[in-house]
Amino acid sequence: MSAIEFNQVVKHYGQFQALKSVSFNVEEGDFFALLGPNGAGKTTLISILGGLAHATSGAVRIMGHDVATDYRNARRAVGIVPQELVFDPFFNVRETLQFQSGYFGLKKNDDWIDEILASLGLTDKAHSNMRALSGGMKRRVMVAQALVHKPPVIVLDEPTAGVDVELRQTLWQFIRRLNQQGSTIVLTTHYLEEAEELCNRIAMLKQGQLIALEDKATLLNKGKSRTLRIKLLDGTLPASLQPLVITQAGQQYDLKLSDVAALDDLLAQIKQAGVTLRDIEVNKPDLEDIFVETMHGTAA
Repeated sequence: MSAIEFNQVVKHYGQFQALKSVSFNVEEGDFFALLGPNGAGKTTLISILGGLAHATSGAVRIMGHDVATDYRNARRAVGIVPQELVFDPFFNVRETLQFQSGYFGLKKNDDWIDEILASLGLTDKAHSNMRALSGGMKRRVMVAQALVHKPPVIVLDEPTAGVDVELRQTLWQFIRRLNQQGSTIVLTTHYLEEAEELCNRIAMLKQGQLIALEDKATLLNKGKSRTLRIKLLDGTLPASLQPLVITQAGQQYDLKLSDVAALDDLLAQIKQAGVTLRDIEVNKPDLEDIFVETMHGTAA
């Protein structure tokens, strides 16, 4: 059974079609990235998942529970951290988490609340009123609220937007631990280096359509070729390597490198020509390169 199933999901807002027959699964234990530019449909998809919006057609299931017809069990199976900072100004942090627990019928879960507070660096803020917290601390409380009922699926919608480095590190250490313990994580972010470091599977949306869905390693290998950057101390680049030149600036050359195995042959040709190297560097495409290529290279 998949943790999340999106099956031909369509969403209209009047004449505007926000989602166009989106179908994909998130498997149990995945650390899954959902990427796309603003307006791609990511938040709409998450809103349908959490019951804040209803699909015009199609079906969505969480741990086998349909979000429309079996919504109680579906809601219990997921914790969602939204982009917006939404909080009740009349309660302190601990009271906020206790009330959130009550929504799911949970009592006497103070030990778990204490663990969440400690893991997110909120212990010393437990009795602070929500209004007195900084934006970063409010963000931590929202993560805690999503986790208080111990859902097997956790959805993080831009969780580190506009927050400091310390919060990012604290949050990712905790979320990584939850994932290692079996939780399924879905992340949307504009910080592509986060997605590349954390996630094992990646989907990309563009104008309401799914345009890529791959394991991270497979997706990165589909990108543009590696490049070999060399700086010559003396001599000139062998004529046999000239067709591989992408750019040249003085004695610095960027050469197309089809794969790592070709590196030995390139260096052998340079050595045979009697050329002395000052520096060498192999650059491989990162997720940002792949993202830009995919968004620009796929028809809407």
